[in-house]
Amino acid sequence: MKIKVTTLYVDDQEKALQFYTGVLGFTKKTDFSQGPYRWLTIASPEDPDGVELQLALNNNPAAKAFQQATFQQNQPAMMFFTDDINADADRIKSRGVEFVAPPKDVTGSRIATLNDTCGNLIQITQLKKW
Repeated sequence: MKIKVTTLYVDDQEKALQFYTGVLGFTKKTDFSQGPYRWLTIASPEDPDGVELQLALNNNPAAKAFQQATFQQNQPAMMFFTDDINADADRIKSRGVEFVAPPKDVTGSRIATLNDTCGNLIQITQLKKW
């Protein structure tokens, strides 16, 4: 078995698509609708056939409650990895993104946390090279 798709709940799928592709640099992988349901995924351009992130609408009360509680507790809903956190943070910040925690060293890595404008905090991580 392998992991192919994981889900991130968002309050607006179109806004999320614009943020994750236009600001963070991911690519749209799948986008189709059936009635009011929209299946929308993105992928890393560095690994287009790797794991996909579904940007799912939080119209389920349990999903919405989970998303809001996670945000209020300052817990990242998703973690992305980079080889150069400072360069990526500068690039993202130049596009108007709010960092709730700028890059800082923690045990074994360097992390930064940003607001995705769709109801989530996202952590960017660079592992330390030993």
